[in-house]
Amino acid sequence: MRDLMQQQTRYLRKRGQALTTKKKIREDAVKVIENTWIPLSDGSRLAARLWLPADACENPVPAILEYLPYRKSDGTAFRDAMMHPYFAAHGYAVARVDIRGSGDSDGILEGEYLPLEQQDALEVLRWLAAQPWCTGDIGMMGISWGGFNSLQVAALRPPELKAIVTLCSTDDRYTDDCHYMGGCVLGSDMLNWASIMLSYNGLPPDPAVVGERWREIWFDRLEKSPPFVEQWLSHQLRDDFWKQGSVIEDYSAINCAVYAIGGWVDPYTNAVPRLLEGLPGPRKGLIGPWAHVFPHQGIPGPAIGFLQECLRWWDHWLKGVENGIMDEPMLRVWMPEAIPAQAHEAEWPGRWVAEERWPPSGIHDQVYLLDDGCLTEKPGPERELSIRGAQVTGLGAGVWCPYGTAIGMPLDQRADDGLSLCFTTSPLEEPIEILGFPTVKLRLSVDQPNALLAIRLCDVAPDGGSRLVSWGLLNLTHRNGHEVPEPLVPGKVYSIAVQLNAAAHSLGKGHRWRLAVSPTYWPHAWPSPKAVRLSLYTGEDSSCLILPLRKSKSLDLSLPPFDPPESSPPPDADWLRPEGSSRNLQYDVAAQRLQIIDCIDEGRLRLADNDLVYDSTLENIYSIVEGEPLSARVRCTRCIEISRGDWITRVKTLSVMTSDENHFHLTNVIDAYEGEVRVFTKSWATAIPREHV
Repeated sequence: MRDLMQQQTRYLRKRGQALTTKKKIREDAVKVIENTWIPLSDGSRLAARLWLPADACENPVPAILEYLPYRKSDGTAFRDAMMHPYFAAHGYAVARVDIRGSGDSDGILEGEYLPLEQQDALEVLRWLAAQPWCTGDIGMMGISWGGFNSLQVAALRPPELKAIVTLCSTDDRYTDDCHYMGGCVLGSDMLNWASIMLSYNGLPPDPAVVGERWREIWFDRLEKSPPFVEQWLSHQLRDDFWKQGSVIEDYSAINCAVYAIGGWVDPYTNAVPRLLEGLPGPRKGLIGPWAHVFPHQGIPGPAIGFLQECLRWWDHWLKGVENGIMDEPMLRVWMPEAIPAQAHEAEWPGRWVAEERWPPSGIHDQVYLLDDGCLTEKPGPERELSIRGAQVTGLGAGVWCPYGTAIGMPLDQRADDGLSLCFTTSPLEEPIEILGFPTVKLRLSVDQPNALLAIRLCDVAPDGGSRLVSWGLLNLTHRNGHEVPEPLVPGKVYSIAVQLNAAAHSLGKGHRWRLAVSPTYWPHAWPSPKAVRLSLYTGEDSSCLILPLRKSKSLDLSLPPFDPPESSPPPDADWLRPEGSSRNLQYDVAAQRLQIIDCIDEGRLRLADNDLVYDSTLENIYSIVEGEPLSARVRCTRCIEISRGDWITRVKTLSVMTSDENHFHLTNVIDAYEGEVRVFTKSWATAIPREHV
């Protein structure tokens, strides 16, 4: 889902020279078609940018499709120009297509990952296969939204599609996207992402591409594009709305080859091991240390030669080259080591390890029992340990979906540890490693019918620093599944299990594991309607932490190194205003009000190829008052300007989300400008009942 390409663009600008190819691509080796129209059966047209080998019409080649709503002419233009010419220079036709209702394409984008988007993709694949420069064999690739729809289209089994590369995506739209986690509303990202899409969908097409129709198309989009957050909050359970487009519903539907790639800092990595276990056909997995970025960008590092790795994949599945890629281990992952937590990490020390299959052999469970502040291997006496949730727990959580910028990584967890029930091991006498999904089993009770659980697994260094390794949420009314919630009986003791996010981590000698449990985690988890007192019960094996321990293998030592990152040279562009980002925490002592303020200036960029200027800024404010869960409030504003000479257009959006005990309240506003004149405004105000959230 998530794909703030401008943040990736900023990174590529900074490291552009470091990512250029060793052998410069000849200018005459690649033919670029800035726009071509792909006709659809209903009379609509999709806009595409093509990169072709110069001789493709005489010597047809396989094609690669990237299919996104993020505007090929401006939003992803800088990034696309550094990646897709590389594939074209190595013998592939590449199509970057704006999905219906986005960029220069016709129509209205009415939601995420809709069946219409997937059906349009089938027509795009047929069109590509029929072109004289295409052999008829096609691959799909993409990060985030493009990774999602690569999986979704693969599940429809189009005959043209032979292989996909899916990055930072998921097989389950309900449990592992920016809307819900463990049945909890993701306060940090649900409104944020909806606000971003509201502004994207309100932007005009490029008059140089669509002609005089641009204003008609623009006003149609402004009038008809809905705030996605209303759809998402109207489906608080895992119903058919979320099952559509979730390939976990039927892995057997996918028969093409799948390369699933993620990063330990990215929130979508859970899907990689699940896909490897569930898919019946050819598949590979790769998990690096990275955030929500392409692996050749590598934040945190080390970066790898991702484009070269893709070429090996495409050469094998689209050209039939026997290059040994499928003889290699099914899964390769970065095994990180602990360093002090900080908001930005350029490099993450560790090493590459591999598994021949998933689930892997040689993984065994290490069980730690919860005692009074301790994690032990022997049971202690029965105890009841209680805490009333502090609404400000979560200050050190970091951004839910980091992009490798200066503000995204989780901070030292000691402040949040102090507001949680914590259980810590003795210092380790020897290093150990984990790989997989940690699980926590708890016997607990709460004093409210609605409550949530936030669980964090941390690495505590000898100096006391606490680094987040994995975490998970559970809406306790979803303890028996996400489809039919069951209210809690206050005071009743329940046995529950929570699977934390997939993780790999090397815990060093002298370090300690810490399990931290709380009934609050703002702003990631929207708070329960009333403050919750949580009690945990220890003794015997009633409450425990289960870690997937992994021993080093000889296979790890034989892994060949990845090539260094390569890319096409960065395109000509002028940065008219530098980018910048900040996260500020403000606490009003008298009012006991916390505000987390994220400001992201994506800069002002002029693209030399089409002379478009793209300017974007956004601000998110998350606020809450201690002791008052109904004070939770998220406010998102965004301004995007697109211009060329005297043609100046601008869209501003405002989105606000609050709640009372029974409803969520949403406000969305969009204003559009030509020059300094406001030419359109529309607002929505909606109340949506809370369903045991």
